Amino acid sequence: MVEKHYRRTEVEEIVGLSRTTIYNLMNAGKFPRPIRLTSKAVGWPESAISEWLESREAA
Repeated sequence: MVEKHYRRTEVEEIVGLSRTTIYNLMNAGKFPRPIRLTSKAVGWPESAISEWLESREAA
């Protein structure tokens, strides 16, 4: 089965954070980095976003 990948706007809606906050957290090593989907597009694996959300709920 192929894993779903979210684009940035979808990630913003799912996690409830702004683009700036997401990228600041990524730079601090506290948010998963996207993977390259094509030469011009990146996406976050659904599993990575789910794991991050679960870790936030536990905190």
